[in-house]
Amino acid sequence: MIDLNLLRENPAAIKASQRARGASESLVDEAAAADEAWRAKLIEFENLRAEQNALSKEVSTAPKEEKGALVAKAQELGSRVKAAEAAANEASEELNTLVWKIENVVIDGVPAGGEDDFLVIREVGTKATFDFEPRDHVALGELLDIIDLERGTKISGSRFYFLKGMGARLELALMNLALDLATKADFTALITPTLVRPEVMAGTGFLGEHADEIYYLPADDLYLTGTSEVALAGYHRDEILDLSNGPIRYAGWSTCYRREAGSHGKDTRGILRVHQFNKLEMFSYIDPDQAEQEHLKLLALEEQMLQACGLAYRVIDTAAGDLGSSAARKYDSEAWVPSQNTYRELTSSSNCTTFQARRLNVRYRKEDGKTATAATLNGTLATTRWLVAILETHQQADGSVLIPEALRPYLGGAEVISPKVRG
Repeated sequence: MIDLNLLRENPAAIKASQRARGASESLVDEAAAADEAWRAKLIEFENLRAEQNALSKEVSTAPKEEKGALVAKAQELGSRVKAAEAAANEASEELNTLVWKIENVVIDGVPAGGEDDFLVIREVGTKATFDFEPRDHVALGELLDIIDLERGTKISGSRFYFLKGMGARLELALMNLALDLATKADFTALITPTLVRPEVMAGTGFLGEHADEIYYLPADDLYLTGTSEVALAGYHRDEILDLSNGPIRYAGWSTCYRREAGSHGKDTRGILRVHQFNKLEMFSYIDPDQAEQEHLKLLALEEQMLQACGLAYRVIDTAAGDLGSSAARKYDSEAWVPSQNTYRELTSSSNCTTFQARRLNVRYRKEDGKTATAATLNGTLATTRWLVAILETHQQADGSVLIPEALRPYLGGAEVISPKVRG
């Protein structure tokens, strides 16, 4: 949720952000008008209540012969107070409805536009080249007997799969490498719930225009999370944090679920765009003044992980219209996928400033003893789709795949995944 003080003092900044996102600017005017109406109703209610309190004291000390008239006046005033309170509450609800529709204010320098208007910050590593006809990850998975798409579809439908043998172990190795990296960087490991309440899902900003991406269980009024970011953001809901010793950081490991609504025909081959996958997500609670610096820290860890896996990649500054409602800035790291001859997103790190924490009522105590809204950031450190780039990048002519050196200690020292010998 945006800061109401910013709405009152600088609505033009919010309009500029909405314009960069391609979102409604008129919504800002509607919210400003609703805020003004709410404050007027609130003042009216508070004045009447003060008058009511004064009259109550007058009734208690009035002579007997005057009390009847004063009591009647108090009853009439009481009705007006109730009506004024109801009107103020209604105005507050109208304001909240509008304010919750306004997306986070983007940080200066974020490129305007949509999905294709990103800015490339840097390209790192050498793109894989081959002196043989390379296979895609599906062909490699079948040859190595480590990915079973046919039975995944048989059991659960399209966009489901089994990871088998070294495929399963490779994913676990990837997650453990990421977890070790995060732990060394002062992130506390959490295995998070994957079902959350509506108020937590809404608080993180995922029940907006992309709500159709989320699985919902109506019988339980719970949502399946598409990222552990949701549970991590709600972890300190309605709490006052002690950030005097620095940020509070978590690394959340969870299975994630996405309906992939609207992606019909996109990436239907393989495990790049699926309904269920595993992910390790970094999450930071921090003083807002330190948020941009923390964002660079998350990005650096993501790049360290990509380099450890021997992947060529690029980092992009995502355009405002492709940020999602909660992010004020987002850096994506995209790995080179040889079979597609292009970069595909593997990690994403977002600075959500105070947007999520304000919705979830997460505060911290400042040095002067006062409380203020914390900032939150998140960043992906590993997901199942990393296997796509790892398999394709490190494939050999005979269909085997060299295991990145950083992953080998988690695989008993194995250096290669070789095709199954079939009898």
